[in-house]
Amino acid sequence: MQAYCMKCRAKREMKNAKAITMKNGKPATQGVCPECGTKMFRIGKSKK
Repeated sequence: MQAYCMKCRAKREMKNAKAITMKNGKPATQGVCPECGTKMFRIGKSKK
């Protein structure tokens, strides 16, 4: 799944993506940027 990396300022394929639920109860996907190692988030239902 792709997400926007704030550090690289580019859309990248998320590494180690996993579905999470945010504090407000909404679904999201959390992963790591393969280039710089920064945490990435994509809000919305996970697509597999």
